[in-house]
Amino acid sequence: MSQNHADRSDLFLLDAERTTWHDETLWMVRQKRDRAVYALPEFQELRELASQIKDHTLSRLSEYLLQFEAAALANGVQVYWAADAAEHNEIVLGIVRAAGATRVVKSKSMLTEECHLNQHLLGHGVEVIDSDLGERIIQLRDEAPSHVVLPAIHLTKEDVGETFWQHLGTDKGLTDPQQLTEAARQHLREKFLAAEVAISGVNFAVAETGAVVVCTNEGNADLAINLARVHIACLGIEKLLPRLADLAVFTRLLARSATGQPITTYTSHFTRPLPGRELHLVLVDNGRSQQLGRPDFRASLKCIRCGACMNTCPVYRRSGGHSYDFTIPGPIGAILSPNIDMRRHASLPFASTLCGSCTDVCPVKIDIHTQLYKWRQVLGAEGMLPASKKYSMKLLSRVLARPGLFRAGGAVARLGLRLVPHGLSHAPGYNPWAIARELPAPPRQSFREWHAQQPTSAPTA
Repeated sequence: MSQNHADRSDLFLLDAERTTWHDETLWMVRQKRDRAVYALPEFQELRELASQIKDHTLSRLSEYLLQFEAAALANGVQVYWAADAAEHNEIVLGIVRAAGATRVVKSKSMLTEECHLNQHLLGHGVEVIDSDLGERIIQLRDEAPSHVVLPAIHLTKEDVGETFWQHLGTDKGLTDPQQLTEAARQHLREKFLAAEVAISGVNFAVAETGAVVVCTNEGNADLAINLARVHIACLGIEKLLPRLADLAVFTRLLARSATGQPITTYTSHFTRPLPGRELHLVLVDNGRSQQLGRPDFRASLKCIRCGACMNTCPVYRRSGGHSYDFTIPGPIGAILSPNIDMRRHASLPFASTLCGSCTDVCPVKIDIHTQLYKWRQVLGAEGMLPASKKYSMKLLSRVLARPGLFRAGGAVARLGLRLVPHGLSHAPGYNPWAIARELPAPPRQSFREWHAQQPTSAPTA
């Protein structure tokens, strides 16, 4: 039986020190985001403009996709269309084989993670090296990313030191971040020089020019692409912007929302291949058209993968990205995942307090918490709620619909909480909520009872 989000969260929560560190570190990133936002007076106007641009693009997505393809072909770029992850992987493998390559360097790409491209290429004898530092760390550990911007945020410097000692031959016990980074740099440099093909993700694609834009802080994508003869850029069909003039709106929002920076260190445009080089663009659907056809969830395709909703989410911060068991974790992942596999990811829309903080920080104004609530209704209608949740909610709805039953239940609960021993009422097996919390002292009477005892006063003239 597969684990749900709560079960996987329990595993992460076993290490209280790591959980606290994870929570505090992501909240620090959220605070950096806030400072960057407050320093930009027009930030809210930019959010609204970005949201409108995305809404417009999605409403005419088929037209802009064709415009983008025509412009890219005119630039000498080779364009491919993939309906799903399997087709995407076969297309990329075909390009690598046509190039006679066996060594590939890849920059960070959540789409290729979504499609499990690494495993596919490795299974066909192609060496794939992730060149983003965080991605390389988790690749060495054979783990999935736990965050869209900070893929190794679940690891401490001690974890990284142990990993590099095992795989890169660094000194055992080395935990200095600068020395570890230098070791990774030396290790990756030879991989850059030996690579025959570079694979990158795409942050934005411009329909007007046929260009793709890659935003990084490490410069690894630029180095790989400029050294390799063949560049394969993989992008989801929702990454389109209509005009080059629209791009500035999003570059001002992306880094501020993600890491609190004014802009990413490198914002690179790839429009056409250099002489003697090849540029291939693989446009991938993989469920995006289906999500586009869901009116309640269409806006989730506006996501620019900044990770702001994860940094602010109290559930994500305390449960870790791997508890979501999906390439995109956190609140936005809890919306996207049921669209891919509703039964497997049925627990994720419930991994939320519905506090709305994710919606508040989203740079493109996706109504994330509202969509999470709507997914709960869909899952309930499809019969995918656990029996315990389904029948407890039915019981609660009957109690709430009957005032007399509700009053009687309240009286029994107040009395019971006073009489039941603390060790039983707070036993983890019966009340997991109380593991880290204390129940308030039960009142002697309900609000209704108290209100009925209050003296009434005549209305004043």
